Amino acid sequence: MKLASLKHGRDGRLVVVSSDLAWYADAGHIVGTLQAALDDWDRYEGALRNLATDLDHEVIPRERFHERDAAAPLPRAYQWADGSAYVNHVALVRQARGAEMPETFWHDPLMYQGGSDGFLGPRDPIPLADEDWGCDLEAEVVVVTGDVPLGASREEALAAVRLVGLTNDVSLRNLIPGELAKGFGFFQSKPASAFSPVFVTPDALGDWWQDGKLHRKLMVDLNGQPFGRAEAGEDMTFDFGTLIAHAAKTRALGAGTIIGSGTVSNRDADGGPGKPIAQGGVGYSCLAEVRTVETIRDGKPTTPFLKAGDTVRIWAEDDRHHPIFGTIEQTVGV
Repeated sequence: MKLASLKHGRDGRLVVVSSDLAWYADAGHIVGTLQAALDDWDRYEGALRNLATDLDHEVIPRERFHERDAAAPLPRAYQWADGSAYVNHVALVRQARGAEMPETFWHDPLMYQGGSDGFLGPRDPIPLADEDWGCDLEAEVVVVTGDVPLGASREEALAAVRLVGLTNDVSLRNLIPGELAKGFGFFQSKPASAFSPVFVTPDALGDWWQDGKLHRKLMVDLNGQPFGRAEAGEDMTFDFGTLIAHAAKTRALGAGTIIGSGTVSNRDADGGPGKPIAQGGVGYSCLAEVRTVETIRDGKPTTPFLKAGDTVRIWAEDDRHHPIFGTIEQTVGV
């Protein structure tokens, strides 16, 4: 089942989207918003699934689904916590600045709590008031949970996953060092994130969803050119069950909590840092990583951060090369 929110008020209007993303059926007669559905999932899931089946069988009224009309599936959420499951990414960034990699990073996930009071839609522009802030894309996988009890095990955490999707977790890289130096974490350096047009139930992903990981390539284009083709299921040190359980160690998580994977990152086949696609590698899911590789290799970065007018596309494909979650496509504005 694929769910989306059309732009309408603060919390959108819940619709069920066909498997091929071509059509939608309004779910308002069942439940008005995705957050309301998540709050009482056991009550609404069956009816939403029946609606999705009827839509795919073309036995109910339907409307064309246009991704430009979609808000983030959850236009705002009670909680957005982003992990760093691909420790390869963390190791490279620390290597570039000559910082030691603590052994605990391989056993204890990093996670920060981001702003969740307003997310960008998949086709909304990326606001950027100052290019000197160093605007970066970050292509990631996300999950949305139901209620997760305090102290949940990994297995309990995985059972609470209701939906899977993608995000562009925008970062302002040049603001990060000053904030981290204060010892109190990210705030101004983490503006609003954008999410894929639809979120998908894990069962609809079949074998692509295994062991708390999405086993598909995360596709990233920058200004119309291939930039990243990393395998989301590879080099993921912490699966989503582990990330969710980590977040729930000292607090219960409410239904509608969004948990991010962090930047998807693969090492090269030879075990070294990833290579650009043009050099036979799988590329990158953020600009910071390619700049890190350039620093390690050449002593300084040469790839610029995003500028006004730059366009970012993020998606994942099925076996017929059709987007599974729709496509995030954003242009940077000033």
